[in-house]
Amino acid sequence: MADINRSTTGVLLPEAVSGEILAKVAEDSVIQRVSRSVALPGSGVSFQQITGEPTAAWVGETADKPVSNPTVGNKTMTPYKLAVIETFSNEFRRDKSALYEALVGRLPQALAKKFDDTVMHGTAPGSGFDVLSGVTGVGLGTSVYDGMVDALGTIATASYDMNGIVFSPQGEQLLYGEKDGNDRPLFINNAATDGSVGSVLGRPVFKSRAAYATGTPNTIGFAGDWSQALYGTVENVQVKISDQASLTVGESTINLFQQNMFAVLAEIEVGFLVADDDAFVKLTDAA
Repeated sequence: MADINRSTTGVLLPEAVSGEILAKVAEDSVIQRVSRSVALPGSGVSFQQITGEPTAAWVGETADKPVSNPTVGNKTMTPYKLAVIETFSNEFRRDKSALYEALVGRLPQALAKKFDDTVMHGTAPGSGFDVLSGVTGVGLGTSVYDGMVDALGTIATASYDMNGIVFSPQGEQLLYGEKDGNDRPLFINNAATDGSVGSVLGRPVFKSRAAYATGTPNTIGFAGDWSQALYGTVENVQVKISDQASLTVGESTINLFQQNMFAVLAEIEVGFLVADDDAFVKLTDAA
């Protein structure tokens, strides 16, 4: 477990804070909830993948048996550092439990949000880190039902199984606004299981505000075979405290000692990889 540094005035956070922040990052990140977790060394790790399956054939009694070898490849997951600094007034020092609760409640959200935003809509921080922003788009604007069937078919055509859907609240609005010919809701929010908020076409649905991105069209979610998505962290979240540093915020400078404040730095090394982009589709509000 990562060490929790003492501040210059002697405040010592419980050692459990690092592990708990890491656990809550995974809880707050929808990508980490639906993807598989793997061990990730600091130097990165390569994964072998089969890119072509062997093919069998019928043969006669004395005929030569066919030779068909699978093709293989590999992809490397590389960790990148994700960090955030939060400032607090010295009044927090009066009650260590208040500081602890503030850290556990706020820092994981910042780290998880940036991770999800990058994976779903952003640009990779470097090589060996995959993002979903470039996967095939499927529009739900005309018919949510037909669009979801198209998404299932697109993923199935690539020989994968759509086993999970991530919707933004805007996507949920389209989903549950869909009605049949008798003006009855076509989709019903079934009982949640395994952290999902319901199911569509028998596939679990997970909700996250991070799944939405404005554009032409707007992105309202993602669907895919999430067994093909991997994330890994090098170690627990590193938490460091200082009341002596000067911080640059925009064009301003905060002198922590002079302004009776202190800062908490939280950083994590994390990676993300998809075995095949074709295992995923981007859901949009396009007609």
